[in-house]
Order: sequence, then C-alpha cells, then structure tokens
Amino acid sequence: MDNPLTPNKKDPETMKHVMKPLAAIALACLLPALGHAESVELQLNTGNTAWVLTATALVLMMTIPGLALFYGGLTRKTNLLNTLAMCFGTTMIVTFTWIIAGYSLSFFGGEGELVPGLVGGLDRVLLKGMTLTSAYTLANSIPEAVFMMYQMTFAIITPALIVGAVVERVKFSTMLVFVGLWSLLVYAPIAHMVWGGGKLGVAGVLDYAGGNVVHINAGVAALVLCLMLGKRKGWSMTAKGFEPNNLALSIVGASLLWVGWFGFNAGSALAADGRAGLAMSATHLATASAAIFWMLCEWGIKGKPSTFGMITGAVAGLVAITPAAGFVDGAGALVIGMIGGIVAFFGCNALKARFGYDDSLDVVGVHGLAGLVGTVLTGVFAVSAIGGTSGLLEGNPGQVLVQLKGVAVVILWSAVGTYVIAKALDLTMGLRVSAADEKAGLDLAAHGESVE
Repeated sequence: MDNPLTPNKKDPETMKHVMKPLAAIALACLLPALGHAESVELQLNTGNTAWVLTATALVLMMTIPGLALFYGGLTRKTNLLNTLAMCFGTTMIVTFTWIIAGYSLSFFGGEGELVPGLVGGLDRVLLKGMTLTSAYTLANSIPEAVFMMYQMTFAIITPALIVGAVVERVKFSTMLVFVGLWSLLVYAPIAHMVWGGGKLGVAGVLDYAGGNVVHINAGVAALVLCLMLGKRKGWSMTAKGFEPNNLALSIVGASLLWVGWFGFNAGSALAADGRAGLAMSATHLATASAAIFWMLCEWGIKGKPSTFGMITGAVAGLVAITPAAGFVDGAGALVIGMIGGIVAFFGCNALKARFGYDDSLDVVGVHGLAGLVGTVLTGVFAVSAIGGTSGLLEGNPGQVLVQLKGVAVVILWSAVGTYVIAKALDLTMGLRVSAADEKAGLDLAAHGESVE
C-alpha cells in the first residue's frame, strides 16, 4: 500500500497539495532568522584580513598541538594518548557545533535573539547567508568568513582547557558529548553576552580576548566537573606516582601557547594596527612577569625553581593579560602579570591543598583564578587613550564594579550550565571510567593504543 504521506511524483495535484503545507512550515521556520539578519557592507582591508587569517592559525595552533602537548606531557604515560585525543577530539566536535549553530547563537541576534540579552539568533545556522562579500557588524574590514573562523578557534580552545581538570578518569565518549553540548549551551550564551551584543548582566564589561568568555568560564566548568568526578584513585597532593611523564613535551607545548597567544590577544584587534601592537607587547610583558614571579615564589618556598613552575607561571600570565591586553599600557601589563602569577601559584598549591579537590592539571588555579584576577584588574589599569575606557587609576572606580558584576554572571551561568549537562550525561552515559580502566590507563582502555 502506498504511504499517504509520500507524494506520488506522477500526480502533480498530489505533489502540489503536499508541498504547499511543507513549504509554509519551512518558510515559517526560516522567516524569523531571515528577517533579522543584518546587511553590512564589506570594506575590505587586505592587511587586516591577512593578519586575522594568520591570527586564526596561531590560535588553532594553541589547541593543537600547543595545549595538547602541554597537557599530554603532564599526565602519566598510560594516559598520554588519551589526553592528546581529547584535545584533538574537542577540535573536531566544536568545529561542527560552531558551524551548525554556535557562531549564530554567539554573534547574531538583535530582535531575533532566542532569549533576549542571553542567546543569539538563527541568522547564520549552517552559515546560511554568508557570502564572499558579507561582513560582521563590528569587523567590516575583513570578510565575515574570516571573522567566523577566528572566533571558532576561541570556541575550540575553551572546552579543551577543561579537559586538563578531568584527565585520567573521565570517559572519552562522554567528554566528547559534553564538549558539544557545553559549547552550545554554556559557551555560546556567554560569548553572546560579552561580545555578541547580548549584554544581559555584563553591559560595559571589558574583556578584550576572553578573560570571562574563555578562562573564567573554563575554570568554573573545570571545578564543577572535577568535584562531580571525584579524585583519581590514590591521588593526594603528596602522593607519588602522579608525576608528569614528559616535561619536555610540556615545555614545547607551553612555548607554542606563548607564541600562539599573540594571535589570541593581538588578533582580537581584528586589524593590523597600533592597538594590535600594544596588545602584543602587553601580552609578552605580562607572560614574562608572571613566569618570573611564579619562579621566585617557588624558589623561595620550595628551594628550587622547577621548569614545570616556570611554564605554568607563563601560562598564568597569558591568561591574566587576556582580558586586559587591548586596554592597558606596559606598566599595567607588568603588574597584572605579576599578580596573576603569584595568585595562580598559591591557587595551585595552597588553595588546592586546603580544599583537596583533584584538578589534575591545575585548570582552576591557572585559568579560573588568573582569569578572574586579570578581568578585575582590567577595571583598575584600563587606559582611555588605548581602549577608550578609563579604569580606577584614571578616576573611574565604577569600572571595577562592572568587571565584578560580569564575573559573577559568568560564574553563575557556567557553574549551573556545566552541572546540568554533566549530571544528565552521568545519568545516561556515565562520567567516570571503571576502576579497572583507570588502573590500566586510558590509552589502552579507551583507544587500544599505548606509547612504548
């Protein structure tokens, strides 16, 4: 018997009656998105375009291979491949979610916002409407496709950072699903609020390249996940057997992060101009400052300056200067790096020892705390002549309160969103690997491979 819902291609009348309602439904679904897409004229600047294309490659390099090597060298040898695979897998998954809906939900909206002030619209679902000559509203000197790709690299590295808190005990399959959902339900709304015009609770917040959107967001999610998962079997702050398997890999990874971060911060100018140059110099200075002061703290307290400490301090400096890079001068960058490095040092040591949570690779201390410090201090050291907004030192103490309010909104959204997603996945797929798999190592248990 013929299916009455299947049109008979030989019967034009049947085809017409079926296609009319289907076309009406499709049009009704598309009209909200199509009606709110903004038409922006591209005023192409080839120098800006070339720089943002380069910055895009640099930021992608931060995740693969930079972060992957940095994290991979810090785990135990039996989990090295699994750690690399989670960074690589995150890159694959978020690429899909970003193109399907993440970009649209983050950077489009206006009257078409799905949730006013919080979640963007559907203007660019599957990149529909993007052409050779289209441009994003706030970046009309570069093609929209370049802007979209640049922002994708930020969306990729943010959940990849979370991986470091839960390696050696989280299921690979569950983590991939978590990353996909989190990128749409947590990252996209925060990106929309801070950068995409949403402004719900974060109006006026200064976040040049991701102190809120990337680092506090990832740090909070990391804390929630490592508390939900619990400690690795046998782990404590003083336990033996959890030492890095290859610090040389981690040093190479940290070096790639340092270089790639110029794309992260200087690229956020979205132009090859003086502000990009100032952001680059601020980034470099703050990173060196944080690494030096972490090293001095460790040298004074533990008696020796470890290579692990130097590279971790450098990453903390990169994190701390991220929200401030395009708003502060050299003196501000130096102080932000110094304070970021010191706070991260004590966060990764004293704070973790005090509360006993197993943040495997110190994502909370480095990204959460240094990101928070940098975001708040942006409100202190912001220079009007550089970024157009004055901070506390230029007579605008209210900016610090604005920064604190933004931090609170991001912490709340990230914590609740992460918990809900992780809890749902724990009930359906399970978050943690079995005790036997954890003991054997996840290289063999999850991938059937090992590093000899």
